[in-house]
Amino acid sequence: MHHIEKKEFLTALGMGLLHSMFGLFVILSSIWLCLALWFQAPISGFITRALIGIWISFTLTILGIYITQYLLNRQTSAIIYILAFLLGLFWYLSLEAKQDRDWNPEVAQVLSFKQAGNLVTLHNVRNFNWHTDGSYDQRWETRQFDLNQITGVNIITSYWMGPRIAHTLVSFDFSNGQPLTFSIEIRKQKNEEFSTYGGFFRKYELSLVASDEKDLIYTRSNIRKEQVYFFPVDLSKAESRALFEEYLHKANELKAQPKWYNTLTSNCTTLVFDMVQAVSKRHLPTDYRLLASGYLPNYLYDLKAISHNLSMQQWYDIAHINPRVSHLNHLSSAEYSSLIRQGIPKPIPEPSAH
Repeated sequence: MHHIEKKEFLTALGMGLLHSMFGLFVILSSIWLCLALWFQAPISGFITRALIGIWISFTLTILGIYITQYLLNRQTSAIIYILAFLLGLFWYLSLEAKQDRDWNPEVAQVLSFKQAGNLVTLHNVRNFNWHTDGSYDQRWETRQFDLNQITGVNIITSYWMGPRIAHTLVSFDFSNGQPLTFSIEIRKQKNEEFSTYGGFFRKYELSLVASDEKDLIYTRSNIRKEQVYFFPVDLSKAESRALFEEYLHKANELKAQPKWYNTLTSNCTTLVFDMVQAVSKRHLPTDYRLLASGYLPNYLYDLKAISHNLSMQQWYDIAHINPRVSHLNHLSSAEYSSLIRQGIPKPIPEPSAH
């Protein structure tokens, strides 16, 4: 008798957990779908709000029926909800990234290139002339680079919402010309604003911008008044070249097939990490600082990709470029690139193998 009661108790407990899990699934999946509808606004604002209201009413009704078993049994009500949610999920997954929207001028052009051995010709390199009020003169250029002339790679972190979150840029130094900066960004449409939460819901396409430093970095340090830090990283010549070519491959991918930006998994830091990992001979462990991108320099320091000749605090002190440039608004590209490197020690190159 005692054995039967124990079995019944365990069965009831298991069913209770199962029902609770289904209820939690309904709540969480409904919140996700409502947010997806809100950020996508697939029809008009009013109709989107109406759809969200209808879905909330449907969800509450299903939960009520599931709990009370009024009109329908639990199995039937669960099947109805799952089928309805799968329909919403199918809509969401069918959303396709596009190339032909009415883009903001800053990301209107798509980077492309031609490579012949060591020589790379980049088309649509951005070199905007920015004014103090945030306006700019548009200028898209074709530039040529010799991959054998790469002399250094730099990580730039630009802080715009506190110490935990930063935008990550990568700049390449060349012995025979001006540096080139790459930035993975959202591809905003005209009059569209960035939303961190919208970035979870296929709100923005990905954009890869190649630019003069006076454009991409100056925009942040002098126009938007973000706090910008410049860190040379220790990569071998072969790794530096391979990383540049990874950017070229990424440009080819986005030109052939546009992709969605994702705040968590496909952003300016995680995609750079993927590319560096693809070319590096070092083991690069996954780390929370790849998500809390403001701490990326600390992560690189722990990996000894940033020189240990200085402490991390000393690095932050000398890497901070704002004190050197934020009060200067009429600089040439060469002057700006020179100033942001002022006082920053370069990595000591590895001795050549014999």
